[in-house]
Amino acid sequence: MRPQILFPLFAPITSLPGIGPRNAKLVERLAGSRIVDLLWLLPRDIVDRRYMPTISEAATDRVATLKVVVNNHMAPANKRHPYRISCSDDTGELTLVFFHARADYLNRTLPEGETRIISGRLERFRGALQMTHPDYIVDPEEIDSVLRVEPVYPLTADISPKTLFRAIQAALEKTVDLPEWLDPAFQQQQKWPDWRTALLAAHSPEDFSALSPVSEARARLAYDELLANQLALALVRESQRMRAGRINQGNGALREKVRSALPFRLTDCQEKVVTEIDKDMASRGRMLRLLQGDVGSGKTVVALFMMLTTIECGGQAAIMAPT
Repeated sequence: MRPQILFPLFAPITSLPGIGPRNAKLVERLAGSRIVDLLWLLPRDIVDRRYMPTISEAATDRVATLKVVVNNHMAPANKRHPYRISCSDDTGELTLVFFHARADYLNRTLPEGETRIISGRLERFRGALQMTHPDYIVDPEEIDSVLRVEPVYPLTADISPKTLFRAIQAALEKTVDLPEWLDPAFQQQQKWPDWRTALLAAHSPEDFSALSPVSEARARLAYDELLANQLALALVRESQRMRAGRINQGNGALREKVRSALPFRLTDCQEKVVTEIDKDMASRGRMLRLLQGDVGSGKTVVALFMMLTTIECGGQAAIMAPT
């Protein structure tokens, strides 16, 4: 039974603000139908907006955040041409470029004579500095709304980065501090944070190193996932073993015929595994096993021996080969 503390994490994504039926289908395609699925959608990249030069200092071909005064709008005579807005600071001039833009929207967002904070990629066109479709345009009093380091998430068609970002932030607000389930000494040795701190850090990377799978936050989350999967498998395995199974204990006649016809002898490891599986098949419990080994290590002949035992007991057996 799921603990009550986890109920909010397993709520549908439609319970998040801004996620209606249409967006829910898109997010479900990308991550899943539950809030917890959205939490595991980690950033794949970052946009660093901490570079805040003056216009004269600004380097091109990189993202910058600038404080500028809007000088004048230059609406195009032909709609196929870009809409340009001249801006400046005390050190130089900058042109903002918009394609297929609405003049009324630009006049409201960038009124002439007003100061604005803009953030986006700088480039030069015919020697002049410009920024095409800034990512952010805000009043100086709202500069905190411009993320200094912005996480970039995987996307699917028809969903905007801002919609997905807001949904993930809302999902993070649903998280709570959970009881620690890792061994304290092991956690301290790995220098891992607690689960919630790791999750918040993974969604708020400060630099590119935070995106690495071996970063403390991501390593902690990955270990949690593996541990949870192993515990779930152990519970399934135990549940299966508690059910009554069929005893399969052959006389070994078919197996000996095949063994004598083989042009090789089984290795000690193969013989050990055969003995272990024989014991499982002869018990009253159900067998749930995975035989793991490198290519060419001899797994197939072990499976063949088990099939022969099943046939000796009056059963049927089949082997499915992927190649």
